[in-house]
Amino acid sequence: MKAKKEHSEVSVHLNKKLVFDRVYPFVNNCVWLLFFCNLCFLALNHDQTHWDNLGIIRINRFTILIWTIVTFFAAIVLTYSRRYLNGFTYRAGFVYLTLGFTISVMLFVASEHVLLLLFSWFAMGFFMARLIGSDKDWGEAKEASKFAQKYFLLSGVCLSIGVLLLAFKSSNFMISGIIAALLNLSKPILTNSALFIITAAIIQSAIYPFHRWLLSAMTAPTPASALMHAGFVNGSGILLTLFSTLLFTTGTLPLLFIIGGVTAIAAQFTKLLQTSIKHKLACSTIAQMGFMIMQCGLGFFNAAVAHLILHGFYKAYLFLSSGENIEASVPIDPLPIRIRPLQAIAVFVFGLLGACLFATLTGKGNAMDSGVFLTVTVAITVGQVTYNIVKQHSLSIWQKLLWPPIMFFTGIGCYALIYNVVTKLMGDMPGIDAPLPLSMIHILIGILFIASFFIMKLGVYRKVPWIYVKLLNSSQPYKKTILMFKNESI
Repeated sequence: MKAKKEHSEVSVHLNKKLVFDRVYPFVNNCVWLLFFCNLCFLALNHDQTHWDNLGIIRINRFTILIWTIVTFFAAIVLTYSRRYLNGFTYRAGFVYLTLGFTISVMLFVASEHVLLLLFSWFAMGFFMARLIGSDKDWGEAKEASKFAQKYFLLSGVCLSIGVLLLAFKSSNFMISGIIAALLNLSKPILTNSALFIITAAIIQSAIYPFHRWLLSAMTAPTPASALMHAGFVNGSGILLTLFSTLLFTTGTLPLLFIIGGVTAIAAQFTKLLQTSIKHKLACSTIAQMGFMIMQCGLGFFNAAVAHLILHGFYKAYLFLSSGENIEASVPIDPLPIRIRPLQAIAVFVFGLLGACLFATLTGKGNAMDSGVFLTVTVAITVGQVTYNIVKQHSLSIWQKLLWPPIMFFTGIGCYALIYNVVTKLMGDMPGIDAPLPLSMIHILIGILFIASFFIMKLGVYRKVPWIYVKLLNSSQPYKKTILMFKNESI
């Protein structure tokens, strides 16, 4: 009887596998079809500012833009997972969770009613936490899932308090109605709501001090990590964009700028201390999310959306190709900076040219406002690329003069194209491109950025033990997600 029962269970398992193997391609093709439909619809109707408003959902150019990006990443992940997760016991669950997460993001972006907005935000966290713990037989994965879920629930509670406070005080449960009624609400109500919404955003984007859930989420399958870093953490940029008018009204943008700046700098330092490729990528994501929050704090919500799109493509590729570099690398001492006078001149000249090109193509940095900060950041980036090229002994003098302009012309040109397209598609949204007056905060953070760049390159932080230890400790995952169950079984 026992043998007969085991044979029956095996038969049921095989039948389920056969059914799933037939359903998987159909589901994958449907997601690809949805992506192409969104893309075509956006291309054919890019001049139409508003298509439909059914009371609980809102469909406009921004909605279709994000839907196009989300469905593309979902289709890529499902296609990649078809072979990568072949033989994985919980592959079916992974696919269903991926679809659930995709649908919840699409609902969140299109939400017009407050309750749908909150429901989709909680749903995003629920599905992502389950994706982190996809392997139900792995103790550390279950702990990472529970740990992340606590953060996501806290984020949802903060968002609920902030949004419902506005809804009840304005007697309106439609997002557009709430935004229109902001000027009729008291300053304390607006400020408290803004702070709760900002807290919800920085928790989901793993901004300091809420970054440990992302460092602990390495238990997720690689496709889930790609979806997480390319889509989930970027959701805060969309949330802040939807409530940009509230942030302008309450004057909380400088707070966003400071929080994002500190996170971007700290995460870049901690990235240098990692030996695991996935933890390097996690720290890189935290730094990029910090920079995205900074762009919101500068008043450039369109730049933040362009950044989250580009970061999504970049990080999804890195995670899906991380298997090639999955082995931990041995830390080595960085080479000292030794730059000759002619090399220094080349770095300065090309950095200046890159900044001028950036300001010309995007319009940021042409006036003495917060756009200057982004232009200076571009100059530093171009200067760094130039230095990496001119220090190569294998290149001739002509190659060293030719490659920098090719690199920054191509890179800045592509960014400017995407930035201008995103700006046009978001043209009907209020306050998405409103630079702030240049302040002392912007100048101080800018100086800190430049100083941090040289501190990183010179390796000064390695020579100060307490800084090194502090950075190392702050970049550690939650303790129960690191070999706890394996240690107990030995």
